[in-house]
Amino acid sequence: MNKKLLAKLKKLPAEPGVYFHKSADGEVIYVGKAAVLKNRVRQYFRSQKDMDAKTRALVAEIADTDWTTTESEIDALFLESEMIKRYMPRYNILLRDDKSQTFVRINMRDEIPFVSFTRRPLDDGAEYFGPFYSGAAVKNALRLLRRIFPYYVKTPVSGNSKLEQQIGLTPGVETGATSAADYKKSLRQLISYIKGNRVAVTRDIEKAMKAAAQRRDYEAAAHFRNQLRNLGELRRQIVFGRDEFLDISRDQALVGLRDLLNLPEPPRRIEGYDISHHGGKNSAASMVVATNGVADKAEYRKFRISVKSGDDLAAMREVIARRLKHLRDWGRPDLVILDGGAGQIGAVADLLAPEEIPVVGRNKSGDHGRNAAVTLVVPRADEFETLSLDSDSHIAKLVARLDDEAHRFAVSYHTALKRTAQTKNELEEIPGIGPATRRKLLRVFGSLTAVRAADHAEIAKIIGKKRADLLKYDKEGE
Repeated sequence: MNKKLLAKLKKLPAEPGVYFHKSADGEVIYVGKAAVLKNRVRQYFRSQKDMDAKTRALVAEIADTDWTTTESEIDALFLESEMIKRYMPRYNILLRDDKSQTFVRINMRDEIPFVSFTRRPLDDGAEYFGPFYSGAAVKNALRLLRRIFPYYVKTPVSGNSKLEQQIGLTPGVETGATSAADYKKSLRQLISYIKGNRVAVTRDIEKAMKAAAQRRDYEAAAHFRNQLRNLGELRRQIVFGRDEFLDISRDQALVGLRDLLNLPEPPRRIEGYDISHHGGKNSAASMVVATNGVADKAEYRKFRISVKSGDDLAAMREVIARRLKHLRDWGRPDLVILDGGAGQIGAVADLLAPEEIPVVGRNKSGDHGRNAAVTLVVPRADEFETLSLDSDSHIAKLVARLDDEAHRFAVSYHTALKRTAQTKNELEEIPGIGPATRRKLLRVFGSLTAVRAADHAEIAKIIGKKRADLLKYDKEGE
């Protein structure tokens, strides 16, 4: 351990927080959380006899350590997850590759949403928060927050026991104690809190309390007062979010982008775009968002492209033109990253220029393998500059992660459109098979392929012999 690090470790506070181990060249190689920073961080530099080989390798590479304090272990838990997603430290992957990750799942599209935990996020329209590497810790944290923002752990059924409602763990939508709209509003506050927006949530509750008092609804005012008191008891301070976050002027990826692109400030909102189609059919576009360097899935958008020719440049121009109509309600990007090179940038440059929104492209034509350099195409005056970024650089990791996410999201939507089109093209062409029948068949059998493979008698049980005969004759006429 060098003298500078030794002196620094003496200043470690006896508070909860998140620490960042760094290599000699400043790379963040490991992020961890601690109930007491002073105790946890110093453990790395004591006797190594009980350490495994991977941890010893980590310690040997540590040249510097930074940390940020929080006011509770809950803060440290949520912040650790966000920072691992941001930096993707290689030792977090190496040391935790044998541990299951836990995600918090909430589907706000449900009539009465519930909070659950899963190890495998799906592209099902729900919001996922994580990953968290300590399942027990995140479940304990959500249990504490449940007393402030009551929620369901499964879809409620009328007639269920009222005990959880009586002790303040569920809102009582099924009994009429709370409306579904009010419950969703509370759940959105919980989501915002998980994202780290403590100040904004507290401010909203304070406003609601004052408004209730002014209209002399003292019962509601007392409810909001109790929420504020319970929030204070958690002793939660800044975690991470759009309005309150770690000082991004110290974030190497965002600062690097600012310097590389000559931006006035580190970009807080970065948007990534990609196009997906097959032979010009079922064209789809994606917009993914990183807020302060971290994926902000609530801000994602998908577009069905009207261009039918498979012209990627025209499709990109269409999606950017549609995006710019929503600057007020969706927010203004500080940087746009396109999947492509000079062609894609040239197709949209005149749209973005009046709004003074900077744009770059990621050209993957030369990428080969996981460790390939990331190539950025940057407009400079009347020409384009190609920059090759080392795959291990913070800028490259951020750009690659955002671009890959845009690609995944676009392909996912394209696949959904393709599946819908296939179903429409075949089932809708059969006279007598209406929308309700099609939905019933797909719900029972799961896919058009399974419907076609099913026996006539099996189909007749679902939709009746008369309609099953229509499908039978259609099969025979193939």
